[in-house]
Amino acid sequence: MKQLIQGLLLTLCLLGSASAAIDAYEFKNEAERERYRTLVEELRCPKCQNQNIADSNAPIAMDLRREIYRMLEEGQSNEQIVDYLVARYGDFVLYKPPVNAKTLVLWYGPIVLLVIGFAVLAFILIRRRRASDKPASNTLSEAERERLATLLDRKDP
Repeated sequence: MKQLIQGLLLTLCLLGSASAAIDAYEFKNEAERERYRTLVEELRCPKCQNQNIADSNAPIAMDLRREIYRMLEEGQSNEQIVDYLVARYGDFVLYKPPVNAKTLVLWYGPIVLLVIGFAVLAFILIRRRRASDKPASNTLSEAERERLATLLDRKDP
């Protein structure tokens, strides 16, 4: 009976924390609700890194959702809201950061690494092919063959 009560209390605690992540904002119209939804889904949570702020339960994500709602209520455009968040948190909050000097490695680094990998693979394959095409140069001279034959025929005590 004690375990049942503990299980129920744990379930109630988990349900309470799950409902805390749901935001209940009132919007003027459906278009503004859609703008809000688009913004919170296309911006990355600074703490969670691979979650957008719509899906994150982190306190900073809740603050950002509240801030976006406030800015929408003030009548700011999507660009102004995104610019404000980029100025505050950097390009990291964008899932598609702009191509500039700071993000060149992010955009072109994987391609460069892939090209380097293929070049190394090609170099290894060419080297192996050349090595297998060469005739065997490790043939023994007549004196070496006789010495080998005597060593193989000799019996160890």
